[in-house]
Amino acid sequence: MSGKVIGGAVIGYGGMGNFHSEKMQSVEGIRLLGVYDIDPERNRAAEEKGIHAYASREELLADPAIDLVTVATPNDVHKEIVIAALAAGKNVICEKPVSMNSAELEEMIAAAKKYGKLFTVHQNRRWDEDYLTIRKIIEAGELGRVFRIESRVHGSRGIPGGWREEKAHGGGMVLDWGVHLLDQMLTMMHDYELESVYATLDHLTNFECDEGFTALVRYKNGPEWLVEVKTCNFIEMPRWYAFGDGGSAVIRNWDCDGEIVKIFNHGEDDVAPVQAGAGLTRTMAPRNEQTVEKFPIVKVKSDWAEYYKNVIAVLNGKAEIVVTHDQLRRSMMFLEKVFESARKNEVIYF
Repeated sequence: MSGKVIGGAVIGYGGMGNFHSEKMQSVEGIRLLGVYDIDPERNRAAEEKGIHAYASREELLADPAIDLVTVATPNDVHKEIVIAALAAGKNVICEKPVSMNSAELEEMIAAAKKYGKLFTVHQNRRWDEDYLTIRKIIEAGELGRVFRIESRVHGSRGIPGGWREEKAHGGGMVLDWGVHLLDQMLTMMHDYELESVYATLDHLTNFECDEGFTALVRYKNGPEWLVEVKTCNFIEMPRWYAFGDGGSAVIRNWDCDGEIVKIFNHGEDDVAPVQAGAGLTRTMAPRNEQTVEKFPIVKVKSDWAEYYKNVIAVLNGKAEIVVTHDQLRRSMMFLEKVFESARKNEVIYF
Protein backbone atom coordinates (compact mmCIF):
# COMPACT_ATOMS: atom_id res chain seq x y z
CA MET A 1 0.00 0.00 0.00
CA SER A 2 1.49 3.35 -1.04
CA GLY A 3 0.84 6.61 0.77
CA LYS A 4 1.64 8.22 4.07
CA VAL A 5 2.37 5.85 6.97
CA ILE A 6 -0.16 6.62 9.67
CA GLY A 7 1.10 7.08 13.22
CA GLY A 8 -1.27 5.21 15.51
CA ALA A 9 -1.89 4.98 19.25
CA VAL A 10 -4.32 3.18 21.54
CA ILE A 11 -6.06 4.53 24.64
CA GLY A 12 -7.10 1.66 26.89
CA TYR A 13 -4.79 -1.34 26.90
CA GLY A 14 -7.12 -4.11 28.01
CA GLY A 15 -8.21 -7.07 25.89
CA MET A 16 -9.39 -5.01 22.93
CA GLY A 17 -6.59 -2.48 23.34
CA ASN A 18 -4.11 -5.31 22.96
CA PHE A 19 -6.04 -6.49 19.87
CA HIS A 20 -5.80 -3.04 18.29
CA SER A 21 -2.14 -2.64 19.12
CA GLU A 22 -1.41 -5.96 17.41
CA LYS A 23 -3.35 -4.87 14.33
CA MET A 24 -1.41 -1.60 14.16
CA GLN A 25 1.81 -3.59 14.33
CA SER A 26 0.81 -5.99 11.56
CA VAL A 27 -1.06 -3.92 8.97
CA GLU A 28 0.90 -2.15 6.26
CA GLY A 29 0.50 1.62 6.24
CA ILE A 30 0.24 2.22 9.98
CA ARG A 31 2.85 2.32 12.73
CA LEU A 32 2.03 1.86 16.42
CA LEU A 33 3.66 4.68 18.38
CA GLY A 34 2.34 3.79 21.81
CA VAL A 35 -0.53 3.19 24.21
CA TYR A 36 -1.95 4.62 27.42
CA ASP A 37 -4.08 3.06 30.14
CA ILE A 38 -5.18 4.51 33.49
CA ASP A 39 -3.99 1.27 35.11
CA PRO A 40 -0.19 1.37 35.58
CA GLU A 41 -0.08 -2.43 35.41
CA ARG A 42 -1.48 -2.36 31.88
CA ASN A 43 1.12 0.22 30.85
CA ARG A 44 3.87 -2.02 32.25
CA ALA A 45 2.38 -4.96 30.35
CA ALA A 46 2.67 -2.95 27.12
CA GLU A 47 6.25 -1.99 27.85
CA GLU A 48 7.15 -5.62 28.52
CA LYS A 49 6.07 -6.26 24.92
CA GLY A 50 8.28 -3.47 23.67
CA ILE A 51 5.42 -1.00 23.21
CA HIS A 52 5.91 2.58 24.37
CA ALA A 53 3.49 3.57 27.16
CA TYR A 54 2.72 7.26 27.48
CA ALA A 55 2.74 8.77 30.97
CA SER A 56 -0.72 10.28 30.51
CA ARG A 57 -3.54 10.67 28.05
CA GLU A 58 -2.55 14.30 27.64
CA GLU A 59 0.98 13.32 26.66
CA LEU A 60 -0.33 10.87 24.07
CA LEU A 61 -2.71 13.41 22.55
CA ALA A 62 0.02 16.04 22.43
CA ASP A 63 2.33 13.86 20.32
CA PRO A 64 2.31 15.40 16.83
CA ALA A 65 3.46 12.12 15.27
CA ILE A 66 0.13 10.48 16.12
CA ASP A 67 -2.45 10.73 13.32
CA LEU A 68 -4.93 8.11 14.53
CA VAL A 69 -6.13 7.21 18.03
CA THR A 70 -8.13 4.08 18.77
CA VAL A 71 -10.26 4.30 21.92
CA ALA A 72 -10.64 0.89 23.61
CA THR A 73 -11.99 1.83 27.04
CA PRO A 74 -15.19 1.02 28.96
CA ASN A 75 -18.25 2.30 27.11
CA ASP A 76 -19.23 5.09 29.49
CA VAL A 77 -16.07 7.12 28.83
CA HIS A 78 -16.04 6.77 25.03
CA LYS A 79 -17.64 10.17 24.43
CA GLU A 80 -15.26 12.14 26.61
CA ILE A 81 -12.10 10.54 25.25
CA VAL A 82 -13.21 10.62 21.61
CA ILE A 83 -14.06 14.32 21.76
CA ALA A 84 -10.77 15.11 23.53
CA ALA A 85 -8.85 13.23 20.84
CA LEU A 86 -10.72 14.98 18.02
CA ALA A 87 -10.07 18.37 19.68
CA ALA A 88 -6.37 17.47 19.79
CA GLY A 89 -6.41 17.08 16.01
CA LYS A 90 -6.45 13.28 15.92
CA ASN A 91 -8.51 10.98 13.72
CA VAL A 92 -10.41 8.52 15.90
CA ILE A 93 -11.56 4.92 15.87
CA CYS A 94 -13.86 4.11 18.79
CA GLU A 95 -14.63 0.64 20.07
CA LYS A 96 -18.23 -0.49 19.97
CA PRO A 97 -20.76 0.38 21.18
CA VAL A 98 -19.89 3.88 20.12
CA SER A 99 -21.73 5.54 23.00
CA MET A 100 -24.26 5.09 25.79
CA ASN A 101 -27.09 6.67 23.78
CA SER A 102 -27.96 8.56 20.60
CA ALA A 103 -27.48 11.98 22.19
CA GLU A 104 -23.85 11.16 23.03
CA LEU A 105 -23.28 9.90 19.51
CA GLU A 106 -24.52 13.18 18.03
CA GLU A 107 -22.07 15.09 20.23
CA MET A 108 -19.22 12.93 18.93
CA ILE A 109 -20.28 13.38 15.30
CA ALA A 110 -20.59 17.14 15.82
CA ALA A 111 -17.06 17.24 17.27
CA ALA A 112 -15.68 15.34 14.27
CA LYS A 113 -17.28 17.89 11.93
CA LYS A 114 -16.08 20.82 14.06
CA TYR A 115 -12.46 19.69 14.06
CA GLY A 116 -12.50 18.23 10.54
CA LYS A 117 -11.25 14.79 11.55
CA LEU A 118 -12.26 11.21 10.77
CA PHE A 119 -14.42 9.54 13.39
CA THR A 120 -15.59 5.94 12.97
CA VAL A 121 -16.30 2.81 15.00
CA HIS A 122 -14.72 -0.64 15.11
CA GLN A 123 -17.54 -2.79 13.71
CA ASN A 124 -15.03 -5.51 12.85
CA ARG A 125 -17.50 -8.39 12.70
CA ARG A 126 -18.68 -7.25 9.32
CA TRP A 127 -15.60 -9.21 8.24
CA ASP A 128 -16.51 -12.43 10.09
CA GLU A 129 -16.37 -15.34 7.65
CA ASP A 130 -19.56 -16.96 8.94
CA TYR A 131 -21.46 -13.70 8.37
CA LEU A 132 -20.03 -13.14 4.91
CA THR A 133 -20.82 -16.75 4.00
CA ILE A 134 -24.50 -16.63 4.98
CA ARG A 135 -24.82 -13.22 3.35
CA LYS A 136 -23.44 -14.53 0.06
CA ILE A 137 -25.80 -17.54 0.16
CA ILE A 138 -28.82 -15.32 0.67
CA GLU A 139 -27.86 -12.55 -1.76
CA ALA A 140 -27.03 -15.11 -4.46
CA GLY A 141 -30.60 -16.42 -4.26
CA GLU A 142 -29.51 -19.91 -3.19
CA LEU A 143 -32.58 -20.23 -0.94
CA GLY A 144 -35.08 -18.47 -3.18
CA ARG A 145 -37.24 -15.90 -1.40
CA VAL A 146 -36.01 -15.90 2.18
CA PHE A 147 -38.64 -15.82 4.93
CA ARG A 148 -36.54 -15.98 8.08
CA ILE A 149 -32.93 -15.60 9.21
CA GLU A 150 -31.74 -16.66 12.65
CA SER A 151 -28.46 -15.33 14.04
CA ARG A 152 -27.27 -16.66 17.38
CA VAL A 153 -24.24 -16.61 19.65
CA HIS A 154 -24.47 -18.98 22.61
CA GLY A 155 -22.10 -19.45 25.52
CA SER A 156 -22.22 -21.01 28.97
CA ARG A 157 -19.93 -18.86 31.14
CA GLY A 158 -22.37 -16.12 32.07
CA ILE A 159 -21.78 -12.42 31.71
CA PRO A 160 -18.08 -11.45 31.83
CA GLY A 161 -16.78 -9.95 35.04
CA GLY A 162 -15.46 -6.43 35.56
CA TRP A 163 -17.08 -3.38 34.03
CA ARG A 164 -19.06 -5.46 31.52
CA GLU A 165 -21.42 -6.55 34.31
CA GLU A 166 -22.02 -3.00 35.56
CA LYS A 167 -24.79 -0.88 34.04
CA ALA A 168 -23.05 2.42 34.81
CA HIS A 169 -20.20 1.46 32.49
CA GLY A 170 -22.45 0.27 29.65
CA GLY A 171 -22.29 -3.43 30.51
CA GLY A 172 -24.56 -6.23 29.36
CA MET A 173 -24.79 -8.47 26.33
CA VAL A 174 -26.95 -6.18 24.18
CA LEU A 175 -24.10 -3.66 24.12
CA ASP A 176 -21.34 -6.27 24.11
CA TRP A 177 -22.38 -8.88 21.53
CA GLY A 178 -25.76 -7.57 20.42
CA VAL A 179 -24.21 -4.51 18.83
CA HIS A 180 -22.23 -6.84 16.54
CA LEU A 181 -25.08 -9.15 15.52
CA LEU A 182 -27.51 -6.28 15.02
CA ASP A 183 -24.92 -4.37 12.96
CA GLN A 184 -24.53 -7.45 10.76
CA MET A 185 -28.30 -7.59 10.31
CA LEU A 186 -28.68 -3.88 9.58
CA THR A 187 -25.78 -3.98 7.09
CA MET A 188 -27.15 -7.01 5.25
CA MET A 189 -30.67 -5.54 5.19
CA HIS A 190 -29.74 -1.98 4.22
CA ASP A 191 -32.19 -1.98 1.29
CA TYR A 192 -35.18 -2.98 3.44
CA GLU A 193 -37.33 -0.86 5.75
CA LEU A 194 -37.56 -1.83 9.41
CA GLU A 195 -41.07 -2.46 10.70
CA SER A 196 -40.85 -3.60 14.34
CA VAL A 197 -38.87 -5.30 17.08
CA TYR A 198 -39.88 -7.32 20.12
CA ALA A 199 -37.11 -8.06 22.61
CA THR A 200 -36.62 -9.82 25.92
CA LEU A 201 -33.59 -9.62 28.21
CA ASP A 202 -32.12 -12.34 30.44
CA HIS A 203 -31.42 -11.66 34.11
CA LEU A 204 -30.51 -15.06 35.52
CA THR A 205 -27.72 -14.18 37.92
CA ASN A 206 -27.20 -10.47 37.21
CA PHE A 207 -30.15 -8.12 37.76
CA GLU A 208 -28.22 -4.98 36.84
CA CYS A 209 -27.19 -5.90 33.29
CA ASP A 210 -28.65 -8.27 30.75
CA GLU A 211 -26.81 -11.59 30.44
CA GLY A 212 -28.42 -12.23 27.09
CA PHE A 213 -31.32 -11.21 24.90
CA THR A 214 -33.64 -12.31 22.13
CA ALA A 215 -34.93 -9.89 19.50
CA LEU A 216 -37.56 -10.71 16.89
CA VAL A 217 -37.20 -8.19 14.07
CA ARG A 218 -39.63 -7.66 11.22
CA TYR A 219 -38.92 -5.89 7.94
CA LYS A 220 -41.47 -4.53 5.49
CA ASN A 221 -41.42 -6.84 2.46
CA GLY A 222 -38.32 -8.58 3.80
CA PRO A 223 -37.38 -11.58 5.89
CA GLU A 224 -38.04 -11.86 9.59
CA TRP A 225 -34.94 -12.02 11.81
CA LEU A 226 -34.32 -13.70 15.13
CA VAL A 227 -31.20 -12.28 16.78
CA GLU A 228 -30.12 -13.92 20.02
CA VAL A 229 -27.23 -13.84 22.48
CA LYS A 230 -27.21 -16.26 25.43
CA THR A 231 -24.51 -16.78 28.06
CA CYS A 232 -26.08 -19.51 30.21
CA ASN A 233 -26.69 -22.15 27.52
CA PHE A 234 -24.88 -25.47 27.77
CA ILE A 235 -26.07 -26.78 24.38
CA GLU A 236 -25.37 -24.36 21.56
CA MET A 237 -27.81 -23.81 18.71
CA PRO A 238 -26.51 -23.09 15.19
CA ARG A 239 -24.72 -19.81 14.56
CA TRP A 240 -26.96 -19.22 11.51
CA TYR A 241 -30.15 -20.76 10.17
CA ALA A 242 -32.05 -19.40 7.18
CA PHE A 243 -34.90 -20.72 5.07
CA GLY A 244 -36.78 -19.64 1.98
CA ASP A 245 -39.11 -21.07 -0.63
CA GLY A 246 -36.16 -22.68 -2.43
CA GLY A 247 -34.24 -24.24 0.42
CA SER A 248 -32.66 -23.96 3.86
CA ALA A 249 -29.13 -23.27 5.09
CA VAL A 250 -27.44 -23.90 8.40
CA ILE A 251 -24.03 -22.72 9.60
CA ARG A 252 -23.31 -24.35 12.93
CA ASN A 253 -20.22 -22.53 14.13
CA TRP A 254 -17.47 -19.99 13.46
CA ASP A 255 -15.73 -22.49 11.17
CA CYS A 256 -18.78 -22.52 8.85
CA ASP A 257 -19.61 -26.20 9.27
CA GLY A 258 -23.06 -26.78 7.80
CA GLU A 259 -24.99 -27.40 4.62
CA ILE A 260 -27.55 -26.07 2.17
CA VAL A 261 -30.57 -28.16 1.24
CA LYS A 262 -32.40 -27.09 -1.93
CA ILE A 263 -35.81 -28.30 -3.03
CA PHE A 264 -36.61 -29.17 -6.64
CA ASN A 265 -40.16 -30.45 -6.29
CA HIS A 266 -42.48 -29.05 -3.63
CA GLY A 267 -45.32 -31.43 -4.37
CA GLU A 268 -45.05 -35.13 -3.61
CA ASP A 269 -47.69 -37.73 -4.46
CA ASP A 270 -48.53 -40.72 -2.27
CA VAL A 271 -46.56 -39.57 0.79
CA ALA A 272 -46.63 -42.38 3.30
CA PRO A 273 -47.47 -41.33 6.88
CA VAL A 274 -44.84 -41.84 9.56
CA GLN A 275 -45.21 -42.54 13.24
CA ALA A 276 -44.86 -39.33 15.24
CA GLY A 277 -45.16 -39.92 18.94
CA ALA A 278 -48.61 -41.27 19.64
CA GLY A 279 -49.93 -40.56 16.14
CA LEU A 280 -49.30 -40.58 12.41
CA THR A 281 -48.37 -37.65 10.18
CA ARG A 282 -47.86 -36.96 6.50
CA THR A 283 -47.11 -33.28 7.13
CA MET A 284 -43.90 -34.03 9.04
CA ALA A 285 -42.83 -37.05 7.00
CA PRO A 286 -39.25 -36.81 5.65
CA ARG A 287 -38.93 -35.73 2.04
CA ASN A 288 -38.29 -38.05 -0.82
CA GLU A 289 -34.55 -37.80 -1.49
CA GLN A 290 -35.25 -37.22 -5.18
CA THR A 291 -37.00 -33.91 -4.42
CA VAL A 292 -34.12 -32.27 -2.51
CA GLU A 293 -30.37 -32.03 -2.85
CA LYS A 294 -27.73 -31.23 -0.25
CA PHE A 295 -24.76 -28.95 -0.90
CA PRO A 296 -21.74 -28.13 1.27
CA ILE A 297 -21.16 -24.68 2.72
CA VAL A 298 -18.42 -22.84 0.83
CA LYS A 299 -16.73 -20.49 3.28
CA VAL A 300 -16.10 -16.91 2.19
CA LYS A 301 -12.56 -16.03 3.15
CA SER A 302 -11.92 -12.74 4.91
CA ASP A 303 -9.40 -10.82 6.97
CA TRP A 304 -10.26 -8.66 9.96
CA ALA A 305 -7.33 -6.40 9.01
CA GLU A 306 -9.50 -5.11 6.16
CA TYR A 307 -11.10 -2.76 8.67
CA TYR A 308 -7.80 -1.00 9.36
CA LYS A 309 -6.86 -1.10 5.68
CA ASN A 310 -10.04 0.84 4.91
CA VAL A 311 -9.29 3.48 7.56
CA ILE A 312 -5.70 3.87 6.28
CA ALA A 313 -6.94 4.23 2.70
CA VAL A 314 -9.45 6.90 3.79
CA LEU A 315 -6.76 8.88 5.61
CA ASN A 316 -4.66 8.72 2.43
CA GLY A 317 -7.57 9.98 0.35
CA LYS A 318 -8.01 6.71 -1.55
CA ALA A 319 -11.32 5.34 -0.24
CA GLU A 320 -14.62 6.12 1.45
CA ILE A 321 -15.12 5.05 5.04
CA VAL A 322 -17.02 1.77 5.40
CA VAL A 323 -18.55 2.35 8.85
CA THR A 324 -20.44 5.61 8.40
CA HIS A 325 -22.08 8.07 10.78
CA ASP A 326 -25.55 7.30 9.41
CA GLN A 327 -24.98 3.58 10.02
CA LEU A 328 -23.94 4.37 13.60
CA ARG A 329 -27.07 6.47 14.09
CA ARG A 330 -29.27 3.64 12.85
CA SER A 331 -27.50 1.07 15.00
CA MET A 332 -27.74 3.16 18.18
CA MET A 333 -31.41 3.89 17.49
CA PHE A 334 -32.04 0.18 17.09
CA LEU A 335 -30.27 -0.69 20.35
CA GLU A 336 -32.45 1.84 22.15
CA LYS A 337 -35.57 0.23 20.65
CA VAL A 338 -34.41 -3.17 21.93
CA PHE A 339 -34.14 -1.83 25.48
CA GLU A 340 -37.46 -0.03 25.15
CA SER A 341 -39.24 -3.17 23.95
CA ALA A 342 -37.84 -5.24 26.81
CA ARG A 343 -38.70 -2.57 29.38
CA LYS A 344 -42.29 -2.18 28.15
CA ASN A 345 -42.74 -5.86 27.18
CA GLU A 346 -44.30 -4.84 23.89
CA VAL A 347 -43.62 -4.64 20.17
CA ILE A 348 -41.93 -1.39 19.19
CA TYR A 349 -42.63 -0.01 15.73
CA PHE A 350 -40.19 2.08 13.71
